[in-house]
Amino acid sequence: MRITDLMIKEVMIMDLQAVTKEAAIDELIASLTSSGRINDPILFKEMILKREGESSTGIGGGIAMPHAKTKAVNEPTVVFAKSPRGVDYESLDGEPAHLFFMIAAPEGAANTHLRTLAALSKLLIDSDFIALLMNTQTPDEVAALFDQKQAEADAKEEAKKAAKAAREAEAAKANEQQKENTREQQANEMLTGNAASQPFVVAVTACPTGIAHTFMAEDALIKKAQEMGVEIRVETNGSEGAQNVLTEDEIRRASGVIVAADKKVEMDRFDGKPVLQRPVSDGIRKTEELITKAMKGDAPTYRSSGGKSSGEAGASQEKTSVGSKIYKDLMNGISHMLPFVVGGGILLAISFLIEQTAGENNPLFQLLQTIGGGEGAFFFLIPILAGFIAMSIGDRPALMPGMVGGLMAVHSNAGFLGGLAAGFLAGYVVIGLRKLLAGLPKAIDGLKPILLYPVLGLLITGTIMFYLFDPIFGGINTWLVDVLNNLGTGNAIILGLILGGMMSIDMGGPFNKAAYAFAIGVFTSSGNTNGLMMAAVMAGGMVPPLAIALSTTFFKNKFTEQERKSGVTNYVLGLSFITEGAIPFAAADPLRVLTSCIIGSAVAGGLTQFWHINLPAPHGGIFVAALANNGSGSNLVAAMLFLLAVIIGAVISALVLGIWKKSVQQKVAETKKTAA
Repeated sequence: MRITDLMIKEVMIMDLQAVTKEAAIDELIASLTSSGRINDPILFKEMILKREGESSTGIGGGIAMPHAKTKAVNEPTVVFAKSPRGVDYESLDGEPAHLFFMIAAPEGAANTHLRTLAALSKLLIDSDFIALLMNTQTPDEVAALFDQKQAEADAKEEAKKAAKAAREAEAAKANEQQKENTREQQANEMLTGNAASQPFVVAVTACPTGIAHTFMAEDALIKKAQEMGVEIRVETNGSEGAQNVLTEDEIRRASGVIVAADKKVEMDRFDGKPVLQRPVSDGIRKTEELITKAMKGDAPTYRSSGGKSSGEAGASQEKTSVGSKIYKDLMNGISHMLPFVVGGGILLAISFLIEQTAGENNPLFQLLQTIGGGEGAFFFLIPILAGFIAMSIGDRPALMPGMVGGLMAVHSNAGFLGGLAAGFLAGYVVIGLRKLLAGLPKAIDGLKPILLYPVLGLLITGTIMFYLFDPIFGGINTWLVDVLNNLGTGNAIILGLILGGMMSIDMGGPFNKAAYAFAIGVFTSSGNTNGLMMAAVMAGGMVPPLAIALSTTFFKNKFTEQERKSGVTNYVLGLSFITEGAIPFAAADPLRVLTSCIIGSAVAGGLTQFWHINLPAPHGGIFVAALANNGSGSNLVAAMLFLLAVIIGAVISALVLGIWKKSVQQKVAETKKTAA
């Protein structure tokens, strides 16, 4: 497959009209949509923006490569666009972007197109080639230029393969009796006479989607290493898996390791080696710096037993704020806890339904209570939360002390808050131990992960939990439950308004997770108010997708045909308490969608507290509504009131959005006017 098989002329834009980043993305997606290369522009844009949220794909040098791999793509395609005036694309070098390559990759496709995209990425390292692209005037010129460059690249690759084959054959002949992992090294020394003295480094490149930046970083590192006279081997972790995987011998003899990655890669193999951990963008833009440091071994020594010695490695970590680090650690705990919440919570909800019809002595009720409740899934909530918070901070040695600390919080009534404290405590205890024990003789390094960290980490964490955190957070937890049990109607409504509104602020982000975590904390505590906060949170989370569905149904002229089709699915998502269904619409029109949804969600959350609705299930939406109660003696009444709160909130949001949003015709007219 040639590059121009993906970069079809019909979708090229030779004079991009956009002047802002989002407008440029919209214009590129519109070209894909009009040519039938994608089937869901809303989903595709959501995935593009998700990738941009991780780091800008404006790689610098006037180039932007937005990309996504998603089921919204029918055929693998690259949209080439040129903007003579330039677009402020938030590029890594702060300069405007002039050349755009939007990469659309389908899920489950063959790997051929990924290799082609990798070839495209490598071509864009050549500054002379970029200059030629800037001077093209027609799609035919662009296609001809890429065909010519690919032919040259193919010829070089064939020559490279032939040379490699010759070296390997000579190496096999000269070193036939030697061990396999030293053959090529010794053969190169015999052939060149100076390989033994040539500096050697290894690298791994990876980006979240594994399409463009992965291979651009690979090529940039190889090119710079050749200029510097440094031998390098680069492993790529792309969409089709790891390629050119580093061998044990290569890692052993390397002076240093470069990990230019924005996603997790296998690190244990680098134990004891100087390792530079950087964003993949540094592998493209800061190649000389990385190779120089790796060549000199000027990097923190990586320890697979629990992180890095000699300080924290990686510019990405250095640039992470304290708040972002705490949020990342907290989300690691919550994300691992959620399966226990959902699985156990749904089984508990079913058991409550059985109890209402068959009584508490029913064997199925008792079975589900045992599996989902305090002796089953729910028993693990706080220990899992604490353990994986600790692991995010201190790596694997912190997992066990964190889980035990969380278990102590359960038994001492310190609850959810105590579990949070235990997780952060255990993580930083292990980091402290790592620094404290760094001066011990290297001969006992092997004892640290299997003896010293577990024993000392558990002892210190357990002692602090027992004498300090358990009493403090146990008292706070008891006070919180008492306050919630005795909340007046007015205060309860205000709290419901806040929690409900938070569920819509970022639809799955920090505010949404904070509200849900608070409700779970109350839910796992003792007291009659367990389900009050859960009712407010669940109602608030159900409103956004339902509001989108209603708005696309009754305000058809405000949405495109594709948006109306996507809107229908939000009925199901909303009823199931899956807030994320509204994200594509919020990404496309954040001010109107988020504002209207926050209003409706807040109203729904407040109404649940006004009607004193208690919902003893942490997930499920309409499917657990029958469990609702409000002290009226009738679950049916409480369930109807809960659903009424959701409906009122959704209708309010739908009306606000439908009235406020511009019609499709109006937006088209404004776009044409701007272009003119």
